[in-house]
Amino acid sequence: MVKKFLFVFILYIFSLTLTYAQEGTPWWFILEQGRRHYRNNSYGQALISFENARLARIDHFTRMEEDLIRFLSTPGARQYGDTLDFVEWYAAEIYESRVLAILEELYHYVPRSALDNSVNRVLEELDILKRYPEAEFWLGETFRMEGELVLAQVQYQRALRDQSLFQTPNFELEVLYRIAYVHRTRGEFTEMESRYREIIEGNDAEGNPRDNLWMAGAHVGSQSLMRAAMLRILQSSGSGITVNNELEGVNQFLNIYRHNNMATERAHRQLGLYLYSRGRYTAAMEHLMFAFLIQNTVIIEDIIRREFDFTFSSLEDLMQMAGTRRDLLDFMEETEYFRTIYYFSSALHANGRTLPAVQLWNFLAQSNISGEWGNRARRTGVPVIESVIVMP
Repeated sequence: MVKKFLFVFILYIFSLTLTYAQEGTPWWFILEQGRRHYRNNSYGQALISFENARLARIDHFTRMEEDLIRFLSTPGARQYGDTLDFVEWYAAEIYESRVLAILEELYHYVPRSALDNSVNRVLEELDILKRYPEAEFWLGETFRMEGELVLAQVQYQRALRDQSLFQTPNFELEVLYRIAYVHRTRGEFTEMESRYREIIEGNDAEGNPRDNLWMAGAHVGSQSLMRAAMLRILQSSGSGITVNNELEGVNQFLNIYRHNNMATERAHRQLGLYLYSRGRYTAAMEHLMFAFLIQNTVIIEDIIRREFDFTFSSLEDLMQMAGTRRDLLDFMEETEYFRTIYYFSSALHANGRTLPAVQLWNFLAQSNISGEWGNRARRTGVPVIESVIVMP
């Protein structure tokens, strides 16, 4: 009850202060003020700043639009119709500096070549530029911190709608992760799964696949032939199950494949854990395989950047080096490295991939830095399938 009262009170103060837009202060500066309030846990002030940033941007581009329409309505400009070249030339001829400044600023956001030499297209783009998805996102972040997940979701969706306007490259990815987080928190797991799949299987702002290896190769139904080949390498064995053979299974897999794609690592990991919890072991195995590969690729490449002659032939060799580096240990904790291996091993076992499942289980059991997951592996000695796990 107290929380609800405080939230209503914040919204009341919020509504009283939205009538001003800090004339002359750039919208991006107001947004930064809001981010500072957010970092300081002053969420009421943050809400005010983010909304004022949104209003300031609307006001800025509205004034640009109105000033340009006023110029285009003059008899001199009307004679040139919709042709941008002529209208711009005419503005220069009569020293109409405001119009020239408007066009110059617009070209900063929209390439002139994309305007089709049309004044009407200029007006359309100015109308689009009134939107401020970064402000919408940060309003969502503030609502999320206040526990208002429904309002947060609305704001994230608004931000995603205008993702082409984001100033930070691939920022839409962060918005998608936030939307998935809200679905997960609210127990909307079907929607959460859809968002993680969208992250993995969708395209970035340039139209390129976010995970080209996941999407690579021909597909038979939902099965990628590339992923099937990777699983064959994991299961490869020259003479039965010889877990100490450094050129078999997991060790061969890590020596062949590299995939540095942290953009999708979290989605693969969270989706893999979710699918495992639902008993969908085949799909879980594939996603956890990719999370495992990405995590190890980052570790390997980071070590090589510092020690260019570094080589390894087994997962144990790699961990012997990684375990001496605080930054890599932090990375493994952040990406739930050993938890990923535990459930990847179990999913492999559920799918009859005995060799890599045993290798990974033994690795956990023998590691002195694998924590809880090593303890679990040591208790059973062999891979097991858990009927229920804690949701990701």
